[in-house]
Amino acid sequence: MHYPIQLTQISTEKGIYIPLYEQVKDIYASLLNVDPNTPFPFWAKLWPSSIALHDILKTHPHLIQNKHVLEIGAGIGLPSLMMASITKSIQISDHDLEAVALLQKNIEHLQLQNAEALQLDWNNVPKNMNPDVVILCDVNYDPTQFDPLVSLIDKFINQGCTIILSTPQRIMASPFVLKLEAYITDRYEALVDENGVNQEISILVLSK
Repeated sequence: MHYPIQLTQISTEKGIYIPLYEQVKDIYASLLNVDPNTPFPFWAKLWPSSIALHDILKTHPHLIQNKHVLEIGAGIGLPSLMMASITKSIQISDHDLEAVALLQKNIEHLQLQNAEALQLDWNNVPKNMNPDVVILCDVNYDPTQFDPLVSLIDKFINQGCTIILSTPQRIMASPFVLKLEAYITDRYEALVDENGVNQEISILVLSK
């Protein structure tokens, strides 16, 4: 793994390994000198949307309890890792192999018997995947991916899945959320402190 990690206490009972984000940019710069096409590791940060979703799932466990869950674009996978024990099964996925390796390390560290780390690209999800719940956490940051993500959400909802989308309230992401308005069955709002600034996060529950 390119980026150093540290065991970080998330709650009184559980800790997970998290990249030392303050070192990520410097290491990335050195990797970029070797290979200019090295993608920036957005997965390597604990984003406010994942913290907010973890908090909401703790207070509303019925959203995933005893269900087959799939998280796509998980990055560190905080909400899935911390709440996995209440699910029937959970697949935690990212397209980046380093993210998947860290997910696997944390699954083993937490001794989760019902969890699986997967490499998965949301543009190429296998047709046979049919979870009860799909988690998407801060995936709508690139406007070029809005249409593929809406198509993915349509696909899963038409299979009878429930989607839980955790998203910052970014102006540029508004068109993406508007396309999903007809599916929103529940909504939660949260504030997450990020370096002294409160970030407003919306958690949307989507289904038919």
